[in-house]
Amino acid sequence: MTTEEPAFKIKTGNLPVLKLHLLTTDIQKLQKELALRLEKTPDFFANTPIVLELSAIADIDAIPDFSALTSFMTVHRMRAAGIVGGSDAQRDAAARAGLAQFLSAVPQKSEKPPVTEPQQAELPGFNEDVPVAKPQVSMRPTLVIEKPVRTGQSIYAEGANLVVLAIVNAGAELIADGDIHVYAPMRGRAIAGARGNESARIFVQGMEAELLSIAGCFKVLEDEMPENVRAKPAQVRLDGSRLLIEPMTK
Repeated sequence: MTTEEPAFKIKTGNLPVLKLHLLTTDIQKLQKELALRLEKTPDFFANTPIVLELSAIADIDAIPDFSALTSFMTVHRMRAAGIVGGSDAQRDAAARAGLAQFLSAVPQKSEKPPVTEPQQAELPGFNEDVPVAKPQVSMRPTLVIEKPVRTGQSIYAEGANLVVLAIVNAGAELIADGDIHVYAPMRGRAIAGARGNESARIFVQGMEAELLSIAGCFKVLEDEMPENVRAKPAQVRLDGSRLLIEPMTK
């Protein structure tokens, strides 16, 4: 007697997605600015899942027209995967528009417990307000890639740092829950801290990236690459909600 294989399985997963931070409830203004951005990179976000981050408008009484926004995104081949944050009314409106609701990936800050001697060292790569005894993510060994990353190829270092020793071509994508190091020209997308690690950084030997992101805060570069880092060694880090791109040497 043979046992029939099941048709499906349900498992939890931690998938990296980009966040579109809504800073206004004026959807017409938002569409206008998005259209200007997409004129520069018309295929960049094609079929990419995007979460709408509503934390910045949670205290505003107005409710965005989610149906109009998602329709606009669909026309431009952007895929609204759901929302995170927002007020109760905004979340209800998003649900009626067919948007899923995600829990925030950023850990809540906790009070530091008293530390007795000898003082515990803090683990790099985690929020400094999280006690060492309770790390946010169990990190895996660093993933090392020795071959060039081709256009259209995506590499995800789940629960780990990512090191690439060869060129990352335009249209390629690097994703890591920890830091990303590229010891060669970086011409594709680099997404570090994919599960909300705001302490993650990106280190690049030759900065020519299309997109840089840390913990959901991202910047599309193209013609906006600062001259002091263009094709030069650079690092990327978060300063509050600002994504900073700095030369490795000053």
